[in-house]
Amino acid sequence: MFDQIHMVLIETSHSGNIGATARAMKTMGFTRLTLVAPQQPIDDTAIAMASHAADILHNARVVADLDEALAGCELIVGTSSRTRYLEWPVLTPRDAASQVRAYCEGQSGSVAILLGRERNGLTNEELQRCHAHIHIPCNPEYTSLNLAAAVQLVCYELRMAWLEQQPVAPVDAVATDQEMQQLYQHLEQALLKIEFINPKAPKQVMGRLKRLLQRARCEPDEVNILRGICSRIMKHTDHE
Repeated sequence: MFDQIHMVLIETSHSGNIGATARAMKTMGFTRLTLVAPQQPIDDTAIAMASHAADILHNARVVADLDEALAGCELIVGTSSRTRYLEWPVLTPRDAASQVRAYCEGQSGSVAILLGRERNGLTNEELQRCHAHIHIPCNPEYTSLNLAAAVQLVCYELRMAWLEQQPVAPVDAVATDQEMQQLYQHLEQALLKIEFINPKAPKQVMGRLKRLLQRARCEPDEVNILRGICSRIMKHTDHE
């Protein structure tokens, strides 16, 4: 999915925003960036704002118009901060990410995420080239979302949609009840040996330790380590 999706910035006016966008993309695993008629070139400011994502800037594709940017794309999604006069499918970033993920699972074509100018976004004509629009539900009293911040939100949701489909990592084996009971007995013996617990009321401390170890869901190897510590304690005290 990460190889299929590319971010398309249209007529970006500040080179720093290009660099910040590259950084936002790389933190989420995306590397394909296309710049359509940028008003400022990729300069030192862009490199500085990109931090360690300068490789994305060096590999960015710079094109003259949207036709060239979208050549070969099969799915196009545009971002919009306001409702347009013509109704279009409008999705939250999360819903859009789910649909993009579903597309990438079944198709190998390129996906373009369009982001418009810092001041006024995408034009109606540009939005009409999209299959759907992403609307980020900002505070209605202040909808001024920085370009790179919008990219970060969209890329985050795309990554989360991808992660949800990944196989769950196998759970490490947990010690059996029998192994835990043996540990508790061994631990109690060792603590009695060093007079850490009161032999007349050992359950006061042991109850809390059992609760702690149950919460930890120890693995068999971890139980063996703890029992090894108990054995060493008992052996050491025997020699005193």
